[in-house]
Amino acid sequence: MIVDRDRIERRIAAAIEHLRGPRYSRSLRAIQRHAYIPEYMATLAYFTAELESLGFDVDFDPVGTLVARNRPVGTPVVGLGSHCDSNRNGGAFDGTLGVVVAVEVCRSLSELEIDVPLQVMSFLEEEASGFGELLLGSRVMLNDIPRERIQELRSIDDGRPFLEHASEAGFCPDALDRSGEALDDLIAWIEVHIEQGRVLQDAGVALGVVSGIYGYIHGDITITGRGDHAGATPMNARFDPVPAMAEIVLELERLAREAGADTVATAGEVDVAPRLINAIAERARLSLDVRSLDGGRMEVIVDSVTQFAVEAASRRGLSAAYAERGRAMGTGMNPEIVQLLEDCAEAADVPHLRMASGAVHDTLMVARRVPSAMLFVPCRDGVSHSPDEHANCGDAAIAVDVLVPAVCAAARSGTRKGRS
Repeated sequence: MIVDRDRIERRIAAAIEHLRGPRYSRSLRAIQRHAYIPEYMATLAYFTAELESLGFDVDFDPVGTLVARNRPVGTPVVGLGSHCDSNRNGGAFDGTLGVVVAVEVCRSLSELEIDVPLQVMSFLEEEASGFGELLLGSRVMLNDIPRERIQELRSIDDGRPFLEHASEAGFCPDALDRSGEALDDLIAWIEVHIEQGRVLQDAGVALGVVSGIYGYIHGDITITGRGDHAGATPMNARFDPVPAMAEIVLELERLAREAGADTVATAGEVDVAPRLINAIAERARLSLDVRSLDGGRMEVIVDSVTQFAVEAASRRGLSAAYAERGRAMGTGMNPEIVQLLEDCAEAADVPHLRMASGAVHDTLMVARRVPSAMLFVPCRDGVSHSPDEHANCGDAAIAVDVLVPAVCAAARSGTRKGRS
């Protein structure tokens, strides 16, 4: 199976460049597209047309995850894809490259006249940019979000309910319970994504074979004090939550460093109220983003920093409380598919590295139901979630070269197991 990497590289580059256009992004500088806005729906229409031209039937799950198949429902298929929504200040490659690569695998197999049962998916709202819920489409598919929480979700743009937006976009959110049917026929799932770090760049290799994906816990710590005048209130008469918040941020960093190399923690959002230069804040909030392959380590950090926050606040005459937004436990990838991808990379003489993913991906959810793995391609200097994000489309073409024999082998293996 010899693919033309140069031709595939050109096609991938053309697709990525096309999807930078104003029809597909609300921002001229960054890529900005999230669930149901016209630019997002135009992107789905682009992939629909590409896949239909290759003989795929394109459908959508009840909330709008794209599901394209070249076999009837009920037939075992190998799954490929990612997501095409973006961070609100995103780049052209995050998620979108994985869907473009999936299309190119399908196209390459067609050009080689190799018939493989395939399903391509582009998950709804991986980035949480529209409704504030990470991995929204895949979590709906895995029934991972309580129905009450889904009913509470509101658009960040206009405050209207998620379910109302889904209906207006032409989908059928009343049938949420049927979303998981899209996974029923998958015998394997492989997602290609930019690394969003610089491990591959620094190692000088073209591909990363992902062996596991970190889990995450997201939450908020809110410290409540008393608002006062910034000039007239003596330092010994203040109930200022901001210094306590600073202590908590430093303790979060200390706990993560102490936990070990595969654990990270971030306070990415910091708010105070009122935000006035001449007023002592009455309330401060910091977000928690704690990630690890080890769920126990994440819980220890969250519990420890919450206890520290309560004590630090109390020492200053304040109160502190923690509220969780959501969590997902980390997971290992399927060893057989990981090994298959490494074998195919070696056969293609492609330098590669086995690694874990600190970023979460829809595959974290899919892996609960389907044998799964991921391939990473390097991104320049590890920059992602930024307009400066960049990946070499030649590396993406190498991923296609590795995936073509891999999906053939996965299909053969899955069919044999299905018959046994």
